[in-house]
Amino acid sequence: MNWIKKCLAASCALLLAAGAALPAAAGQITVNEDIAVSDGYDWTRFAGQNLTLNVYNWGLYISDGSDESVDVVSAFEELTGIRVNYTTFDSNESLYAKMKSGGASYDVIFPSEYMVGKMIAEDMLAPLDYANIPNMAAIGEEYKGWAFDPDNAYSVPYMWGTTGLIYNTTMVDEPPTDWAALWDVQYANNVLMFNNSRDAYAIAAKKLGLSLNPNSVEEVDLVMQELQDQKSVVQAYVMDEIFDKMEGGEAAMAPYYAGDALTMIADNPDLAFIHPTEGVNFFVDSMCIPATSKNKEAAEMFINYMCETSVGYANCDYIGYSTPIDAVWELLDDELKYSPIAYPGTEVMDKAEVFTTLPDEINAELDAKWSEMKSYDESGGSWMVVIFLVGAVLLSCFNIWRKVRKKVRDNY
Repeated sequence: MNWIKKCLAASCALLLAAGAALPAAAGQITVNEDIAVSDGYDWTRFAGQNLTLNVYNWGLYISDGSDESVDVVSAFEELTGIRVNYTTFDSNESLYAKMKSGGASYDVIFPSEYMVGKMIAEDMLAPLDYANIPNMAAIGEEYKGWAFDPDNAYSVPYMWGTTGLIYNTTMVDEPPTDWAALWDVQYANNVLMFNNSRDAYAIAAKKLGLSLNPNSVEEVDLVMQELQDQKSVVQAYVMDEIFDKMEGGEAAMAPYYAGDALTMIADNPDLAFIHPTEGVNFFVDSMCIPATSKNKEAAEMFINYMCETSVGYANCDYIGYSTPIDAVWELLDDELKYSPIAYPGTEVMDKAEVFTTLPDEINAELDAKWSEMKSYDESGGSWMVVIFLVGAVLLSCFNIWRKVRKKVRDNY
C-alpha cells in the first residue's frame, strides 16, 4: 500500500473513531463494505434488462480492485444490474481518432477540456439531462462553467491536475527547475517525452515563453522546430509506458501528470517531481456521453454514480489525482489534501494555463507538423541519402568502366 493509501486509511480510521460512518451514512444504500450511495435515486430501474454500458477511460484512471483498491465498476454492476464493458485509451487524440472512425460505440467517455470543446463543435456529444445526474451539485463551483462548455451542457468534471517534470534523483546532477532540462544534451537518450502533439507542444511553447495555445500556423511551426531540435536527446515518446521506464530507472526525466507522479514516487522513492518555472498545463478531465450512445439514461446513471462521495473517495485513494468533489476533498488526510504535487499553491496555479479548443486551420497544422517531426531522422537520415547517391554514382562508373574495358579487349 503506497503512502497515499496510508494517509487515506489513517483519515478513515480517525473519522470512524469520531463516529462518522464511511462510506455508509444516513440516507444511503450500502453496496458493499467500501461503497455506499445516495438513497432516493432509482439505481435499479434497468435491472433485468441485460443492458451493457461501454465505458472508455484513460489507462490507470479508476479504482479497479488491484493493489487492495476498491473495484468501483464491479460495485456499480452489483448495485444496478448493468454490465460494464470497460476499455482504455492513452491520449485525447487516440480517443478522438477511435470515435471519429466509427469503429466502436461508447456510452461514457473521459476527454480533457480542449477535446470536449472540439467534440461539441463537431456534434459528437449528447446534451446531458441533469435530472438523471443530481450529484452534479457535489462538484465544486471552480470546476464548472469553463469556456469549452460554459453551461456544462455536455460534461461533468471527473478529475483535475497539472503537468510537471518527474526525474530520478540518482541520475541527474542538479534537480531541474524548468522545462529546458528536457533539452539538456548531457541527458541524451535518458529523456522521455509525451507521445501526443498537444502536451508536447505545450512544453516546447512554455520553454520559449509562449502560450501553450498557438495563435497562428507560424507559431506552430516555430514551436515544432523546437521539438525537432530536442529529438536527438529523446530516448522515446511514451504515454502509459512511462510508469515502467521511470519506476525501473530506465530514464533520467520525463514530463507527466501530477497524479501519476504520486504513484510513481510511491513505487520508486528515488523519483521526485517539480512544476517547472515557465508554467504548466492545468487540466480538467470530464465525463461525457457520445451522441451515438444507445443507452443515454443508463450512461447518466453511471456518471451520477461516479460523483458519489464514496466512489470519488475510492478513485482518489487509488489513482492519486485531484478531486473536483468538495466532500471528497474534505475527507482527505492533511498530508495529501495540502500536497504541493496534487494540490499546488498559487505560485504554480497563477502561472498555469488551460488548453483551449483550437481553430481547424491551426489544429491541422499542429497535427501535420507533429507527424513530420516524429518521422524526422536527425541522427542519420540525411547522411543515408548522401551515401546512397554516392553508391549509385560509383556503381554507374564501375559499369561504364567494365563496358569500356570489354570493348577495348574485343577490339584487340
